[in-house]
Amino acid sequence: MSSTAADVVRLLTVKGETLAVAESLTGGMVAAAITAVPGASKAFRGSVTAYATELKREVLGVDAAVLAARGAVDPQVAAQMAAGVRKALGADWGIATTGVAGPDPQDGQPVGTVFVAVDGPFGADDGSASGGKVEALRLNGDRAEIRMESVRSVLALLLRELAGEQTGNERAQDTERNGGF
Repeated sequence: MSSTAADVVRLLTVKGETLAVAESLTGGMVAAAITAVPGASKAFRGSVTAYATELKREVLGVDAAVLAARGAVDPQVAAQMAAGVRKALGADWGIATTGVAGPDPQDGQPVGTVFVAVDGPFGADDGSASGGKVEALRLNGDRAEIRMESVRSVLALLLRELAGEQTGNERAQDTERNGGF
């Protein structure tokens, strides 16, 4: 169990919010990291592993024109996957991974090209941009290393967003509840 995944579950639980995951290149590894955390059922709604491109369109609602023009390894696809899984599974937060773990390039993108995304309850009054956030990654290593770093990166992105959403008072209450940690 990763400490990042544990921190994500803890913050979601404290806030009373839920998470859904859409995965491509990570093939369920993000969901596995989350569900390895004791108590994850309080916050985790479920996941969709949309490995095939048509599933990104059919299940997650990714725009067919974007997929046709750019392929599945694209920042807009990642953003739409996160928004789509959030909506499909009725969660407060959605996160997504799409990319090329290798051994061969895909959609004109080299091995190690990864996009991770988060979509959440962003509002005009909290200073966050609507439509979610996407990070582009250029990762080195073999297939397993690229996939593991993709999991770490999407969880870190979500953790930053969750931590940024808390007010100082919520942080103080959370610290108190968790023995000062």
